[in-house]
Amino acid sequence: MNIHADMCRAWQTFPSEYVANRPVDFDLSAPESHYVTMRDGCRIAVDVYVPQIPDFSADHGFPTIALFTPYYRRFKLRPGGKGEVNPNTGKFRDFFVPRGYAVVIVDVRGTGASFGTRDSFRSPKEREDSREIADWIVAQPWSNGVIGATGVSYLGAASDFLASTGHPAVKAIAPLFSVWDTYADNYYPGGIQLKSLMQVYDDLMIGLDHDKRDLLKQFAYFNNPDFEGPQPVDEDPDGVLLREAIREHLGNFRQTDFMREFSFREEGLPYDPSFSSASFSPYAVSQGIKPDVAVLSVSGWRDGAGYMNGAISRFLTLKDNPRHLLLGPWDHGARIDVSPWRMTEEADFPLLGEVLRFFDNYLMGLDTGLRDEAPVHYFTMHAQEWRAAAEWPPARSKETYFLAPKQQLSDAVPDGTGADVYKVDFTLGTGECTRYERIAGIDARIYYPDWQGRTERMLSYTSAPLEQAAEFVGHPIADLWLSADEPDAALFVYLSEIEADGTEHYVTEGLLRALHRKETPSPETYRTTWPFRSFSRQDAAPLTPGKIERIRIPLLPVAWRFAAGSRIRLSVAGADADHSGQIPHGRPPLLTLAFGGDQASAFELPLVEEIAP
Repeated sequence: MNIHADMCRAWQTFPSEYVANRPVDFDLSAPESHYVTMRDGCRIAVDVYVPQIPDFSADHGFPTIALFTPYYRRFKLRPGGKGEVNPNTGKFRDFFVPRGYAVVIVDVRGTGASFGTRDSFRSPKEREDSREIADWIVAQPWSNGVIGATGVSYLGAASDFLASTGHPAVKAIAPLFSVWDTYADNYYPGGIQLKSLMQVYDDLMIGLDHDKRDLLKQFAYFNNPDFEGPQPVDEDPDGVLLREAIREHLGNFRQTDFMREFSFREEGLPYDPSFSSASFSPYAVSQGIKPDVAVLSVSGWRDGAGYMNGAISRFLTLKDNPRHLLLGPWDHGARIDVSPWRMTEEADFPLLGEVLRFFDNYLMGLDTGLRDEAPVHYFTMHAQEWRAAAEWPPARSKETYFLAPKQQLSDAVPDGTGADVYKVDFTLGTGECTRYERIAGIDARIYYPDWQGRTERMLSYTSAPLEQAAEFVGHPIADLWLSADEPDAALFVYLSEIEADGTEHYVTEGLLRALHRKETPSPETYRTTWPFRSFSRQDAAPLTPGKIERIRIPLLPVAWRFAAGSRIRLSVAGADADHSGQIPHGRPPLLTLAFGGDQASAFELPLVEEIAP
C-alpha cells in the first residue's frame, strides 16, 4: 500500500506529516538495568532508557512509556555478535526516547532475567507487579510522574492490566493487536480450540523461558545465532543471578496443558474455582480503568482469530474514556500488508507516528490536533483507501442476501422451500498462509494465496454479478437455519469475492461451535455490536439431531469493496484441519441447510454509504 495524498483524506493530519514536524531533541543512550523487588520478594528485571540532553547536563523529568514483555526485555549477544537485542520492543525504544520519553522495558515474572515461576498466561500476579513497577517508576529522579503503556499482543494486554490497577500515574495506554478476551479473541474463537496455536506457542515459550536456543531457531524474530539468552541485569555481570532465575522458570506452566483447562469460558479450575479464563482477560478488570485514561485500540483485518474484535470491544466498552480506534490492512503486529492489492509486502503505514501523536496529546499535553480527528479510522481493502468515522459501527444500513436453490445467493426470499445437504470433510483446511500463522510467531508473508478453488469443497452459495460496487465495513452475519445428524458440530463460514475474470479472494470468516449457539446480552464489561455468546457450560446445549434451528454466526469484521461485476460467495464448512480440532471427534456431521419460507437462511452485509472512487 503506497500512502498517497488521496488515501490520507481520512485524517486532518496524517501520522507521517505529524512525525515530520515533530522535534527530535534528545539522544538515545545505553540502558540501565535493575532488579525491582516485588511484595513477595520476587525480583523483576527492568531496562531503563532515559532521554539524553545533548551538550549539557540538567535535571529533567520525562513521561514514561512502560512495556511489559514475556519475550525478553533484551537479549545478550555473544562477543562480536550483531543484531537487534530488543527484537520485540526496540522500535519503541528508538522512536520514543529521542522524542522525550523515558522507556522502561520489563521482563514479566518468570521470564527473561526476572525471578519467579509463571502460574498462568497473563497471570494476575503480573498485574499486581505492574502496579509496583509503576510505583517504582514515579519514584525515580528522571520521572515526571506520568506513565503510559503500549506494546504488541501480550504487551498490549499488559497495558490494559496496568491501567486496570487504577494507578494514578497512568494516563494513557495504546494496546496494539491485543485481546480483550483471551478465550474468544485468541484461543477459542467461536468456542473452537485452536490446537495449532497452543502447540507452537508452547514451543516458543519453552525456548525462551528455559533458554532452549535450539527451539527458538524456528521463530524468525528470535533465530539470530548471536543471541545468548537473556541479558543479565547490571548488578549481575557474571550471570549468576540469571542462572538462578532460569532455574525457577523450569517450573512455569505449559501452554498446551494450561489452555485446555478452559474449554468453557469463565469456568473455574477444579482445584481453584476462583481462577478462570476471565482471570487472564483484560475485560474482567476493565472497570478499574479510570475514565480519564486515554485509550488507543489498534488491530488489523487479519489479526488472528479475533484480535480486531478485542480492539472494537475495548473501544465500545470504555465509552466514558478518551478513546480512539485504528483498524488497518494488517496481520498481527502490522508486519505485513494483507490486502491482495497491496503495493508493498511490508506494511508502510506510520503506526508509531500515530501512537506518538496519541501519547504527545495525553501524556505531554501537546496540541497535536488529535482531538479534532474522528475517533475511528479504518482501511477499506480493494478500494485501497482509509476512512474516518464518528462511531462504531460506521455502517448504517445492510444488504441481505438469501440462500436459494442451485446454491445461489439471491436478493429476495426464494419461492418455495428447500434444503441442501453437506457431509463435513475433516481433512478440509485453509492452508498455511492464513490469519492464524502470525499469532503463533510464524513469519507469514502472503495471505491466502491458494484460496482459489478451496470453496468448491464446501457448501457454497454465489450471487449474480454485482451491477455496481458494494462497500461494507463491520461484522457480516450468517443467519442460518440448519440441522446436523450429530449432537455437535463446528461451523465455519467463509466470505469470498469472485472477480469478473474468475479470480477468487478470501474476504473474512466466522466460526462457531454449535454447542455454544445460544445468544445472550453482552455484559457491561464486554460490549459488542455483533451476536454475543457466553461460551459457558450453563448456556451450552447439544443439538437435537435432525432438528432445524436458527443459528446466527458473526463473521470477523473487515472493510472491503466488492467491485462491479464481481460475485459474492458464502461458503459453509465443518472443519479447518490446519488450525482447529475435530468436532465431534471422528464423527463428521451431515449438515442440512434450509432456505425459503419460515426457514429462510440469509446473509447480511453492513453497507456504508456510497463513497466516490
